[in-house]
Amino acid sequence: MTPRIFIDSSVLFSAANSAKGHSRDLIVMGVSGEITIVLSDYVLEETRRNLAQLKRPPLDEFDSILAYTSIEVIEINKKAILDAAKWTVLKDAPIIAAAKIAKVDMLVSLDKKHILNHPKLETYVKASIVTPAEAFQKLKASK
Repeated sequence: MTPRIFIDSSVLFSAANSAKGHSRDLIVMGVSGEITIVLSDYVLEETRRNLAQLKRPPLDEFDSILAYTSIEVIEINKKAILDAAKWTVLKDAPIIAAAKIAKVDMLVSLDKKHILNHPKLETYVKASIVTPAEAFQKLKASK
C-alpha cells in the first residue's frame, strides 16, 4: 500500500522555494507515485500566502507541484480544529486536525517549536511526526 504522508505548510513552502532538499524529495516521490501526499485547504492557502510575500515568488513552481503531484486534499471542520487545539497552539491546530482526520502514516513538518518532538501529538494524530529528512530516510528504508 502506498504510504500516505501529510505535509504541512512549512514543508510545502520549502519544496516550492527550492529545487533541492528533502522537502522537494518528498514532492518528487509524490510525482512518481511512491507516496500519496495529503494536504488540507488550510495548508494550500497558507503556503500560497507565504510564497506570495517573497520578492521572487515561486508561485509558478507551487502551481506545478499541485498540477503534477498526486495530492489528496482533506477538509477539516471547526470542531476538529478546536479539539486539536487542546493538544497544540491554535495556529497549528488545523494541521494536527487534518493529519488526524486523514489517518496518515506520517506528518511531516519543519516546525520544531510546536509540532516536532511532541510525543503526545503523535499519540493524538496516531502517526509519527518527523522532519522531511527523517521521512525521506524512513520511506527509502522501507522499500
